[in-house]
Amino acid sequence: MQVSLCLSKPVQNLKNPLMAASGSGSIMWFRKGLRIHDNPALEYASKGSNFVYLVFVIDPHYMEPDPKAFSPGSRLAGLNRIRFLLESLVDLDTSLKKMGSRLLIIKGEPSQVLIRCLKEWGVKKLCFEYDSDPYYQALDIKVKSMPADRRAESSVFVQDYASAAGIEVFSPVSHTLFNPAEIIQRNGGKPPSTYQSFLKLAGQPSWASSPLLTSLASLPPIGDFGSCEISEVPTIEDLGYEDIEQERTLFRGGESEALKRLKESVNDEVRCCIPHEKWVANFEKPKGDPSAFVKPATTVLSPYLKFGCLSSRYFYQCLQDVYKNVQKHTSPPVSLAGQLLWRDFFYTVAFGTPNFDRMKGNRICKQIPWNDDDELLAAWREARTGYPWIDAIMVQLRKWGWMHHLARHSVACFLTRGDLYNRIYSPISFGKKYDPNDMPKEYIYEPWTAPPSIQRKAKCIIGRDYPKPVVSHDSASKECKSKLAEAYALNQKLNGQPNEEDLDNLRRKWNQDEDLEPKTRRQRQKDDRSMEKYVQYEFPEYLTLKASRVSYDSMSKECESN
Repeated sequence: MQVSLCLSKPVQNLKNPLMAASGSGSIMWFRKGLRIHDNPALEYASKGSNFVYLVFVIDPHYMEPDPKAFSPGSRLAGLNRIRFLLESLVDLDTSLKKMGSRLLIIKGEPSQVLIRCLKEWGVKKLCFEYDSDPYYQALDIKVKSMPADRRAESSVFVQDYASAAGIEVFSPVSHTLFNPAEIIQRNGGKPPSTYQSFLKLAGQPSWASSPLLTSLASLPPIGDFGSCEISEVPTIEDLGYEDIEQERTLFRGGESEALKRLKESVNDEVRCCIPHEKWVANFEKPKGDPSAFVKPATTVLSPYLKFGCLSSRYFYQCLQDVYKNVQKHTSPPVSLAGQLLWRDFFYTVAFGTPNFDRMKGNRICKQIPWNDDDELLAAWREARTGYPWIDAIMVQLRKWGWMHHLARHSVACFLTRGDLYNRIYSPISFGKKYDPNDMPKEYIYEPWTAPPSIQRKAKCIIGRDYPKPVVSHDSASKECKSKLAEAYALNQKLNGQPNEEDLDNLRRKWNQDEDLEPKTRRQRQKDDRSMEKYVQYEFPEYLTLKASRVSYDSMSKECESN
């Protein structure tokens, strides 16, 4: 695969600090990093090796259907993400075959599969991209307390086994710009608490002064499989998904698509009707139009960075090349390069914060006794809140698996009825800012206020063709801010460490306050809620698609064209 998007000339060969002995074999374990360009683990696996096994393990827990999931997907990932991953694997396999090799797909628990392969194939090197995510950290950790005769049963000791067997392990950091562990070490063993402190600690990437490897001419052949069961990349049906709607997303997975999108963002002559260099130089988050579908107002490279189809380091270098050729450009935190640095900041904080993905046991998260209302949560998740702007975004997420960052802010704020950083995105006024037209315009974001005659003319009767609002935003927002203020005060009083009893006491107080509400208000809410149980909205996308400045027909045509 030839890649030459940056203005600087790509380097075809880089020297490694270590070289494998002649005649040896190696395993390249793909996890993320599903690419050829800037893949130091792949490069090192191929150097000095007579044969290389290029392995991806299908983990059933991550990829196979979970009947308990509330929407199609596995226990750990939704269907859009799984489909994107499979497309990325097919693309990688295609590229590897052009280089005289192929991707070896093996199904099973990853560490057990890898240890079996290490035993059977007799390799001298195990190479994989370092990953700071807890899921992969659990696979890589050394387990010293387990007896040696039982270690083959463990799911968490690949490196330990390899080291004990005299197999060299090479796991470079290339998924992020910086090594999260090094940043934390520079900060006295704690993750930086602010973006600015992260920037001061990080400085300039050590690798940024030299061009990155962007291609490999060829790869060593694959050795004997032995008794290991190898397959091609499975389809979504092969994984066990049945009766799946064949939704065609605009965002197809794979390195080829990632590099194409990067070129469109950074190296095309024009981007959004302006010269590409000017677009990159002037990019400023949070500015942008979240309702732009045909040409999204941002790069849409985040899913490709997630799976490593695009190297964040290569993206960073391409941006630096553009910045060098313009007189003026935006800077972090609002620039495109600043967004990559935000990504690294959060990877670093997540790596150094136990339970980062949840509230309980998370030292940097405010402890709040959130309201558990399954019906309201389902209305939000299933795009039937009665607020067209919010429902449009959730429909897009369900169909495409992606939404603009301002759209993410909108639905997140709506879910929590407020924002922990004192910013509220109204589900009415925020949408009007970007799309003041359609339905007619005075009703599109508040269709329940339209007179019955207008609703009939639009063929959208509120409560029949489109849901009533599940809550009154004004009152719900005020109530939420009041409760958050009390929760913040409790956290401050107890130094951010309220226990379960403290939270339960606050929740009981709120419940008592709600019991004092006027009976008529509670009855109206009950009536509205009960209606949601039996009314089937067969055409809920009428208003949601109108609210996003795109009709169903035009969206379908755009999908087909991609």
